[in-house]
Amino acid sequence: MKKQYGILEGLEMIDIADEGKSVARYQDLVVFVTGAVPGDIADVRIYKAKRKFLEGKAVHFHKFSEDRTEPFCQHFGICGGCKWQYLNYEKQLFYKQKHVQDCLERIAKINCSEILLPILPSEKTRYYRNKLEYTFSCYRWLTDDDMQMTSDGRNMNALGFHIPGKFDKVLDIEKCYLQEEPTNAIRNGLKEFALKNDFTFFDLRKQQGFLRNIIVRNTSTSELMVIVSFFYENEEWRNLVMEYLALSFPQITSLMFVINPKCNDTISDLEIKCYKGNPFITEQMGNLKFKIGPVSFFQTNSNQAYELYRIVSDFAGLKGNEIVYDLYTGTGTIANFIAASAKKVVGIEYIKSAIDDAFENSHVNGISNTIFYDGDIAKILNAEFVDKNGKPDVVITDPPRNGMHKDVVMQLLEILPEKIVYVSCNPSTQARDIEMLAEKYSLIKSQPVDMFPHTQHVENVILLMRK
Repeated sequence: MKKQYGILEGLEMIDIADEGKSVARYQDLVVFVTGAVPGDIADVRIYKAKRKFLEGKAVHFHKFSEDRTEPFCQHFGICGGCKWQYLNYEKQLFYKQKHVQDCLERIAKINCSEILLPILPSEKTRYYRNKLEYTFSCYRWLTDDDMQMTSDGRNMNALGFHIPGKFDKVLDIEKCYLQEEPTNAIRNGLKEFALKNDFTFFDLRKQQGFLRNIIVRNTSTSELMVIVSFFYENEEWRNLVMEYLALSFPQITSLMFVINPKCNDTISDLEIKCYKGNPFITEQMGNLKFKIGPVSFFQTNSNQAYELYRIVSDFAGLKGNEIVYDLYTGTGTIANFIAASAKKVVGIEYIKSAIDDAFENSHVNGISNTIFYDGDIAKILNAEFVDKNGKPDVVITDPPRNGMHKDVVMQLLEILPEKIVYVSCNPSTQARDIEMLAEKYSLIKSQPVDMFPHTQHVENVILLMRK
């Protein structure tokens, strides 16, 4: 579309779209707006114009919505996380529930009036995450205050989060409300120590610099893991950094490091070394313990994950004599969680290291009726596999955001378990898969769960019964 709209005045925000932006209308076009909430009336600067929709940012408000609230974080509006801080929590839950309903009705073509349960709120709306990753960068994002300084007075080193849409820009974080202390103290202390010792921060463009990333993981049992990623080995500098952390933060129970000279930040394929303490931390969930290594997948909201798994167990309705398949099992958290209520649980996951963790978690908890396979589920889950492991009475599936592979859906329609419990972090792809399964399955109930307060993301659990 060649026409330039500039600023559209006095648009009323009437809804929220899938990706969390507010929705307004201009003539016959939908306008997706950042920086506003439903009920706001604002002037919107358009920065993208397509044939059927526009995208813009609210730049001046004529009226604020009654559902607005004051953001609590000083980094709000620049940082890419917690985008819904200015929307009160009750309304956040309302729009997440509405999103699930819209997907089920619009994509899966299901009447939700009888089957959609009220969304489960998160007990904690701040400090709920058990894992955060911060990036060292020599390309600090400059705030308005920074722009008032001369270039000589600016320190361009940052330790924080990437700016959305800016691959090399990092916002220096002073305080984050996502993870409990001592996370902020560790990040700020390490940055100050690095500056004092003139350690170089990573340059993503030129692929140089000593300090690259820091990952902090914690558990409800007060265990704490810190992983420092260096771009190259310098034993003297590395030991200074690790010893500083060990002495300054004795509460760290697992202090680790990795040398990552690659062009990407992933460390799962690298040797991660333990500097001090254990090479893992342990999370308690009910009467189960889960060992979490440096690259283990674990739901990032531990308290709400426990509630999520309880819902999965309730939907499965196990009596003790069932064979259960757990697809996309990850580190086997759901498989081990429901194992005591089943005859046998078979987990499948394409990441080999995750399957190693799943076996370990079964061993740690004395669970003997689980078995795990690594590989492509679309290729593994076939008639031969079912003959070997037994026909499942219940299938639990928790795929990534893009949903189940079409071949997996087709295989489920061949296997025909009595129940399918489908956990999803993306109600749109979940609804797409439900529509394909509708040939032989009925949707009995749906339970949204808020895992990530102040974001647009929502988890949803559904129960499908064979017709």
